[in-house]
This record gives sequence, structure tokens and C-alpha cells, in this order.
Amino acid sequence: MHTITSFPYEIRVIENTFITLSDGARLAARIWLPLAAEREPMPAIMEYIPYRKRDLTRARDANNHAYLAGHGYVCVRVDMRGSGDSDGVVVDEYTRQEQEDGVDAIAWIAEQPWCDGNVGMMGISWGGFNSLQVAARQPPALKAIINMCSSDDLYADNMHYMGGCLLGDNLSEATVMFAFNSLPPDPEIVGDRWRDMWFERLEGSGLWLDTWLSHQRRSEYWTASSVCENYAAIQCPVFAIGGWADGFTNAIFRLLEHLEVPRKGLIGPWGHKFPHQGIPGPAIGFLQEALRWWDHWLKDRDTGVMDEPMLRAWMQDSVSPDTAYAERPGRWIGEDAWPSAHIEEHGYPLGLYTLGASGEKNTIDKALTVQSPLSVGMFAGKWCSYAATPDLPGDQREEDGGSLVFWSQPLEEPLEIAGMPCVNLELSVDRPQAMIAVRLSDVAPDGKATRVTYGLLNLSHRDSDENPQPLEPHRRYRVRVPLNGTAQRFPAGHRLRVSLSTSYWPLAWFPPEPVLMTVYTGNSRLWLPVRPPRDADERLRPLAEPEQAPAVETTRLEPSEHNWLLHRDLANKESTLEVINDQGGYRIDEIGTEIRRSTREWYSFMKDDFTSARGETYTQRAFTRDDWNIEVITRTVLTCTATDFLIHAQLDAYEDDRRVYSQNWDRAIARDNV
Repeated sequence: MHTITSFPYEIRVIENTFITLSDGARLAARIWLPLAAEREPMPAIMEYIPYRKRDLTRARDANNHAYLAGHGYVCVRVDMRGSGDSDGVVVDEYTRQEQEDGVDAIAWIAEQPWCDGNVGMMGISWGGFNSLQVAARQPPALKAIINMCSSDDLYADNMHYMGGCLLGDNLSEATVMFAFNSLPPDPEIVGDRWRDMWFERLEGSGLWLDTWLSHQRRSEYWTASSVCENYAAIQCPVFAIGGWADGFTNAIFRLLEHLEVPRKGLIGPWGHKFPHQGIPGPAIGFLQEALRWWDHWLKDRDTGVMDEPMLRAWMQDSVSPDTAYAERPGRWIGEDAWPSAHIEEHGYPLGLYTLGASGEKNTIDKALTVQSPLSVGMFAGKWCSYAATPDLPGDQREEDGGSLVFWSQPLEEPLEIAGMPCVNLELSVDRPQAMIAVRLSDVAPDGKATRVTYGLLNLSHRDSDENPQPLEPHRRYRVRVPLNGTAQRFPAGHRLRVSLSTSYWPLAWFPPEPVLMTVYTGNSRLWLPVRPPRDADERLRPLAEPEQAPAVETTRLEPSEHNWLLHRDLANKESTLEVINDQGGYRIDEIGTEIRRSTREWYSFMKDDFTSARGETYTQRAFTRDDWNIEVITRTVLTCTATDFLIHAQLDAYEDDRRVYSQNWDRAIARDNV
């Protein structure tokens, strides 16, 4: 990473200003202002998220917004209603209120004397989601957006449900927001009312896990803010960015296909990170790419950004399996349109534990059975890699021992794919409720198996996410299981392997009881988006090395720890995956605030008991400065019976080491075909 200390424009930072909304509530904003904008107005860029501009995102905000401001943009980082130093309470993600507030904030920005009336919006994760959602409301001043690591579909392609299966990240994300929503504003910004605002949040934000588990099928709850319901509502240009190790990349393909506005896509090897900080690498000069986009759409400069391919993606080379990579070898490829005319669907028939060659007919119709042990999935990694822990999938040989597997012959020549594979299966099960996990792996000559992509399907959702239906035991069904998008090169001499399992814990929650699945090979086939190498890829414009503005100075007070640990208690027949994300303690020197952050998660099961699934999370957040000393601790436990999900949650808040607030929740939520 190259730190830039000299910029074309001198800037000053406005630590806080309040944006008054149409209902009188105020949002807190931090502004990076080029001094020249006070004489001649400039375009503005807004980032709008619930993660505390004053402290918890201060470092990354300075890296990004000071850089863009130094190149002639007023950057406005806004705390959402109920978060950071803003008024109110945040009661759920992506609400109508959140979007209306975003529209109001853009209007306020456009009316300021330092703004020329042109506004862009950008963000990663939550900020990417609401960039799309606010764009769909068509605020007049919003001229373009950059959305990163986000989705157009809140049900089918988010951290809650995948193929109708309940994801472990549903609990993980609920835990993240449980901790954030319980934090107070900073007294130096809001004054003496900080404690009243804090208690309003503690009492009013609620238990989001309860809400999300109460909507187990696709409904208006999810579709109301899913822009896939009406792509035409987005009327400004869109730059959609993600990474193959992230959980939201499929949305980029849909946005490129269905949007009717100028649009571009960029997919690297990264996890849930900005591309200039991307892990696995190579990281790229994202902020330079962002400037080319903003200069084109907000300053009407010809930067050539729209003359390049619609989609640029990283074609990953084969690697040995590992739970973490510093770099993923590969090369950039480009496509002028999506779907691409250069990509063809090739079918590979499933046989007697074999995977036939492309174009072969299914000549063997065999009934093959599988009933996976509950341990399949313990090496699956996280649904969305955050690159803070070793959270990528490990060697698949341990997983494949409990799966039904189909091998190809060694490839006679390299094979490259780009897009979204899928598997068509004919199958039956012996229970009314079941799931299937499908994995595609690259198997090296030494036998090591690297997962390339995977997909999940709750079989009661085989025809509809809106109206799931139980299965009739032993009846044959034909189903399609989409796999996550990828771009991958398989070398000559390697094999393809398709693996099928009836569980995938803790990435997805177990079905309510053991399931024996029978797969009939005669009508079962793997489909791959095959893309031959193209000479045009070699002529793509090189991407610059990463740059950013200087980092915020901090002092380390306590060490951090990041790890994934797998515990197997052979005496008690219990297996537990422990996830440690302890960021330790540090002081932000320029404001004097000391911060302690720690999150731990445990996912366990007992022997072959499907109702023994248990997820537990624990968070600690503490802030200290002068006479301000607060701490919030949360604990959430999710268990189940064959008929219900059971939630127990605790929230405890402390001031000066004295507990000032405590609340417990106990909920039972009926399983709805999950």
C-alpha cells in the first residue's frame, strides 16, 4: 500500500456537523472539505452507514475520504439514524426510514454552498446496499453510485438465507448489529444528552435475530427493499464491485444483466474488503479507479472509464487448499457485455461416482445414496470471508468423506470457467424436510482438493421461496442447485469433483431430522460456464498499485487475536467450531478515545443429534476517555428442537464499572419448512 501525503487540493476536516431531516431528526456527519470548494463549489460523495464515524470507522474513513477530497470532492460520511452520533434508534436493516433519510441527506448536501449540486454515493457492505436502495428512490442530485460487496436481493442472496437454508451468518450478523446498536453517542459531539440517547437505543433497538428468524420464507419483508424487484427504478450509473471470497458477488452478474443504465462490474479475488485493502490479493488501486468513475459522471471529464469492458474479473489459477491466502495467482479478464457471447454452457453427466466429459450423454442410471455425518461443513469456512481470520475453506478431502462424490478423468487440457455453474439433480429423500449442499472442487494430482464454489438448496424451496412445500418421502424430484459465481482455471492433469451432502454445518443450519438422500444419475448433470482464453484479455489496461491517504495514528494497548479453532470432545461426542475475533485494545490518539472490541462465536453439535445444533456468540465493546467510561456486553444463544428455533439473548450495559442496564430475551419461533 502506497500512502499519499500530497494532493492537488488542500483540505480541512469538519469533525461533526448535523444534517436536519424533514421530520426534524438530525444525522451526524463528518466532512472532508477541499478549501477550494469554499470559493468554487465541487461535487460531493456521501457514505451512509451505521458503524460510527467518530471512532470505529475513523481509520478507514480517513484513508478513503481524505484521498478523494484531496482530488477535488467534498466527502461526507454520515451516521445513520440511531447510530454513532445521530438522533434516534435503528430498529432493523434497510428500512424505508433509512432510505428516506438518505434521500434527505443527499438533498441537504446538494444545497450546501460548497457543493455544485452533483452528488455521488458509495459504500461497502451496508453502504453498498443502501447506495442501490437510495438510487432506486431517484433523488435528483444523485448522479452515480459505487456499490461494493452488497446485494440486490435481501432474501436469496444475503447473509440470512441461501437457497432457502438458514445461514449461520444470520446469527453472526445479528450479533454484530446487537453490539453496534447498543453503543452510545460520543459526549464530545452530542453533549449531556448522550446518556438519554444511549438508554433510548438500549431499550428500543430490539433483538434483530428474532425479526429475521420470523421471516423464513421470501415475503414482502425481504422484497420491499430488494432492488431486483424493479431494476428500472435505478436511473443513475452503477459501478458494482466485489470479490470471489465475498458472499455477495452473484449480485454483480444480475445488476450487469438487468440494469438499464450505464454500468460496470469489477470482481477481484478479495473477501469483504475495499479492493485497495483486498485479501486475498492482489489488491488494486481502487481509489484511482473510483476517481476515474467520479470524474466521468460528476465532473463530465472523459477518463475513458466507459470505453473499457463492462466486466473485469480475476481469473483465478489453481492453488492448494488453505484457510487463508495472502495472494491468489491469476490474471484479469474482460467482457464487453453480460451475459457474454464468449461463454458457453457445457454439461457434464453424473455417472457411477464419475463425472463424464463435456457433451457426453448420461448413459448410466444408478441410484446412489448419501446420509452425511453432521461434521460435514466444519471445514467449509465462512459464508462471507472478512479476511480477519483463517475463514476460507480448507482441504475438501475431510468433507468429501461424508459426501457423495463424482470425479472426472484427469483433464487433457486446461479448462477455464467464468460465471455461475449449476447442478441439475434427480433425487428423492426419506423425510419431508431436507437440504442439499453441492460443492465443486479442483483436485490436484496429489489428491488435495480445493473448493472452487458451492451452492445450497432447502428442498422444500425447490419450486418457490415464497411458498415452500414439504417433500413427499421417496418421491423423485428434479431440482436445480445454482452454485456461486466464480472464475477459475483448472490445469491439465487435474480433476473436477462434485460433492453432495445432506448437511453443511455451521455454514447452514441442520434439517430437523436425519435424511437419507438418493440421487439418480440418469438425469443429473453439472453445468459449467466455459470461457476459452481470449487475446483481448492481454490488452486490458493495467490497474495501478493501491494508494490511500495517511492512516489515523493509534496506540496499541492490548494485543489482538484472530483464529478459528475446531474442538472435538471424544468423551462427550461433541464437536465445536470456535471463532475468535478479538481486536484487542487501542487508543485513537487525535481524539483520546480508548476502545476495546472482542467477539467470540461457538457452533457445536452432539454426535448425530440434529436437534443438538447450538450457536453462541459473545461481544464486548468498551469506550474510555477522561471521565467517560462505558462498556456493553451481549450474549446470544440459538438452539432448536425439531419444530422450533429457540433464542436466548442478554444485553448488559455498564458505566464506570456499574451495571446500568440489563435485558434478557427468550423466544421460540416455529420452523417454517427449514
